[in-house]
Parts: sequence; C-alpha cells; structure tokens
Amino acid sequence: MGDVDGSWVTDGDADGVAGAVVASAPDAIVAFDRDLAVVSWNAAAERLFGWQAEELVGKRAPIVPRELMAEHNAVLERVRTGGRVSLRSRRYHRDGRLLDVRVDTSALRSPTGALLGYVSVYHSVEDDDAAQGGAARRARLVRRLTDVVADINADLDLPIVLDRIAASLTELTGADAGAFASIEGDRLRLVGLHRLPEEARGSTAELATSLVGKLLRTGRPVLLETGVGDGCEEPLRAYVPGVHTIAVGLAAVGGRPYGALYALFARHRASHVELELLELLAGHAGIAVGNAMAYQEAVRQRAHERAVFDACADGIAVLDGESRVVRWNAAAAELTGLTAAEVIGKPPPFPLPAPGEKLTFRLPSGRWLDVLCNEIPETGEAVVDFRDVTRAKELEEAKDLFLAVTGHELRTPITIVRGFASTLDRRWDALSDAERRSAVRTIAERANALGRLMDHLLLGAWAGTGALTITTEPFDLGERIRAATLGLPALSDRHRIEVDVQPGLPLVHGDALATEILLGQLLENAFKYSPDGGLIRVAAWAEGDRVVVVVEDEGVGIAPADRGRIFERFVQADSGNRRRFGGVGLGLYIVRSLARAQGGEVTAHPRPGGGTRMRVVLPCAVPDSGQGKQKAPMTTDQ
Repeated sequence: MGDVDGSWVTDGDADGVAGAVVASAPDAIVAFDRDLAVVSWNAAAERLFGWQAEELVGKRAPIVPRELMAEHNAVLERVRTGGRVSLRSRRYHRDGRLLDVRVDTSALRSPTGALLGYVSVYHSVEDDDAAQGGAARRARLVRRLTDVVADINADLDLPIVLDRIAASLTELTGADAGAFASIEGDRLRLVGLHRLPEEARGSTAELATSLVGKLLRTGRPVLLETGVGDGCEEPLRAYVPGVHTIAVGLAAVGGRPYGALYALFARHRASHVELELLELLAGHAGIAVGNAMAYQEAVRQRAHERAVFDACADGIAVLDGESRVVRWNAAAAELTGLTAAEVIGKPPPFPLPAPGEKLTFRLPSGRWLDVLCNEIPETGEAVVDFRDVTRAKELEEAKDLFLAVTGHELRTPITIVRGFASTLDRRWDALSDAERRSAVRTIAERANALGRLMDHLLLGAWAGTGALTITTEPFDLGERIRAATLGLPALSDRHRIEVDVQPGLPLVHGDALATEILLGQLLENAFKYSPDGGLIRVAAWAEGDRVVVVVEDEGVGIAPADRGRIFERFVQADSGNRRRFGGVGLGLYIVRSLARAQGGEVTAHPRPGGGTRMRVVLPCAVPDSGQGKQKAPMTTDQ
C-alpha cells in the first residue's frame, strides 16, 4: 500500500481495504467503500468512538452529526477529485457525546486509479493539544537551555561558573535546590550551590557511598534516585527538608569525570524530560568548567610570566614582527632612562644582534649594555635581554690601563737602575768618587720609587679584597699632620706649605699609621698636580663628633664628572694633562679605603680660585671610653 497524490492505493478491491489498514495503529483509522459502508474499524477507533468493529463493519457508521453531513459530503467530493483534506470537526461517541476531532480524509484507489472507497484518520483534539503543548514545552525548554548554556559560559571565573551551573539546574528542571560537586580523589567536595545554605560549601563526602559513585559504577551519564528518605547516605539530602528525589548528572572535562550536578526535589516531581535536560546541561557544564579552568590556568601563567618579567634585574623587551617594542619591563626603563610609554610602538634604543649572538653597546648616557636577542617562531615576536656591564667594562678598561701604566711606571726606574748599575760595574775605576756617589744615590732614589710603587700595588690589592686590617685607637691627628708636613718645604722651591691645626683638636679614633699613609698620599697628589707651584694648605678642625682635615692645592683641578670616579681603582681623571703625571691610579682608591676603614670618608671638591680641595672626615675618640686597642677588618664598598 502506498500514497500517491494524497490517495491510498491497494492491489485489491474494497474488500481488501482491511489489509491496508494497520489494526494496531495508535490513531483511529476507518475505511469506507464507495457507498460509505465501514470496511475497517481499528482498535483505536473502538477506543475513541465506543463502537466495536463487529457492530459497524458493512454498515454506515453513525458518527457524523446531521448538521455536519454537508461538510462531510463536500470533503468526500474533494478527495474524489484528488488530494487530501484535513479539518477540525465533531463526531458522535456511542454514548451520545460530541467529540472534538481532527479528521484527515483520503481516497482509496486501485493501481489503475479506480476509486474503491475512503480512509479517514481521527485524532482527538484534546490529545493533539496535549501533544502540541508538550512539544511547545520541550521547545521552550530547549530554547531556555540555549540561554542557560550561554549564561554559564559568559563568565570565566570558575567559582562563579559553578554557582551558575547549580542555579541553571534548578531553573531547567524545576528542582528545589541544585549543587555542583567536584571529584577529588576518593572524595566529593561541594563547590557550587543554589538554594542551599552557604555553610554547605566546601563540605566533603565519600565518593564510593555517594550517588555519584553509584552513577560512575553504572557507566551512565545520569541517574534518578527516587524514594530518597532518612536512611539515604547522600549528605546533600540533609540540606533540603522533605527531599524525595535526587537526579545526578556527570560532568566531564577533557574526557575524564570532573564532577557532578545534583538536582534535589522536595515539592516537585522529576520526569524523563528533566532527566534529559540534566544530561544535556551536564555535558555543557563540563565544557564551561573546562573553559574556566583553561582560562584560570592561562591567567596564572600570565601572572607568573608578568611577575618574572617585572622582577627581572635584566632589562627585557618584547618586540613584534616589525621589531617594535610591545613590552618593556621596569629594569629596561631604569637601564635606558626611557619609560615604557616612551618606547612602546617604537624600535628599541639600541641595535639588535643576530639571534643567539651578543652585542655590547654604549648608550648616549655612557652606560654599557650587553644585548641578547631570541626569536619566537610561533608568534613572529622577539625577546631582547640586556644588562648593565658598565662596571665590568670600566674595570676591564681600567685593568688594561693599569697594565699599560704599571709597565711604564716600572720600566723607567728599572731602566735607570740597570743603566747606572751597569756603568758602575764597567767603569768603576774610571769614575771619580763624586760620580760613583751620584750614581749610587740615583739607584737608591729609583729603588725607593719602586718600593713606593709596590707598596701602592699591595695596598690596593689588600683594599680590594678586604684583607687589610687596621688598629683603631685614640691618637693625636694634629701631631700626625705636623709630622707629615715637616719636611715638605725642602721638596720644592716653587710651593708654599701652610698648616692650620685647630688648638685643642680632639683625639681621633682610628689607625695612626693608616692616617699617615692617607695624608702622605694626599700631599703627594697636591705636589704632583700643581706642577707650576703655588700654595699647599693643610687644615684641621672639629665639627661635632668628627674631625675634618682639608688638603688644598692650586693645581690643575678635577673636572666635575671625574670627582667621584677618581676614588676607584686604576682610574685617573682624563681631563687636561693629568696623565702626564704618571701613576697607576691606586692612590686615591687607597685613601678612600683607609678613611672608610676608620669610619670616615674622603671627598673631592673644587678650590675657590682654582685647584683641588680634598676633604677627609674622621671620628673623634670617645673620652674615657676605657676601650683598648681593637683590630678591625677594613671594609669598603668595592
């Protein structure tokens, strides 16, 4: 039997119509011959109209009201000419009631197209409305599920997502309370809730004895547990008085069970529709939880990278594919003097080395940087790391200079000693007594110069390693100043020496020998760097609990930029002709080290009218301290 142009087609005549009708069909189906006598009356028709088949077969069915006969005949006329007619109408029940029905009528024809009769299918309008209402409700729930899924995915904060899942669960299923429990090893932890007391959050239970454990053992995605009473071991039951049904749905993240959705029913009932919705929501919940977890992991990773990026002592810059700065950490700003706002979107303020190579570059500020660059193939970006190597660069240059200057300083006296010693050896008898004495005196002077040079080198080395120790005790600084300057006028007829020590100058707490070396070096420098002569003034006075010593000259002076650097090892000021005075650049380094070792300080200043003023500050001795001599290790900031 087939359907052609809205007609039923059969291989037999009207007597074969009964074979064309499915007796067990859920709809009421009635077949008539051309004279409208009943040929087939199925069980559904018996239930709908109340007549049994044996009562009506071969007769006209008394189901069409008189006032609707014209409508009925018009329908038959319409289907005879082709097509199918569907309309809402009314028909009699055996007990005389009028039934609201929907009738679908078609012609019954032979394979040759001859009309054999008619087939009518009857549906109760009440059942149709219920079916349509159920379909409409399902459609509304599906639409609401779409909204709910969008809602739980609208936030990426995991605790908020879990609470939204619990709230959405009650809204979709009509449950009295909802919850989300995470699976943590062999226990469950309540991490999301709705219409449950807040103290329930974080509570745990054994996984094995819970409904989630039971659900996992069944291998199904959802479980509906009815008849839940006081004997139920499910801990959540205690938070909802009168609960009689619990529905559980499994939520998986990355293909593995992560947790479960709980719907608890006390006043409402759960059906298969609610269970289907729970299963759908559980699937979407797993996706939402997975997204939130991935986002939180990304946030943690970015926070970790940002902390490392910001806390790194090296300057770090991230460049885009066009070599423009997109990130610039605090150390980069400190090293270059350029803020992030000043460099973002621009090339870095230094050239870039090839990937894997190192480039040493000097900024306009004079700071030296070691720059490394590495590319990120996945993003086309590059990471640039740079650090301050100014100190190492200066030390390297100072060492090179030290070697050159020391070689020069040693070569001259050694050459002179060697020359005079050779002359005495070869021409002793030919030289007069005065000539021999002069040669020996020159050898002695150069040997003394070599000794002083070696003393400087040793003191500089000890000061640099902190191995030098000093003796701290009260001593008379005025006496040391007078002793240091006593023989100076005889050294040069172009210099004048002036000493001004405050009467009653307090004793100084420090090392007398170290102070002697300190004063000697300052006086030597004053002579050396005032080659044209002039006044050399030494003064001392008390300032509070300190004693100040000043050594002034009228020499070449020190450039402002060099006043701090001259106290570093192997450094001499580069201004003017200072290099022509020789030396290895350790004298003032030793002076500062000895001053600091005694708790004092030394600084360089310009002298009004030209020249240099070296200012030394040392601590006064504490009167009647009762302290004996102390050996203290020398400390410096080098």
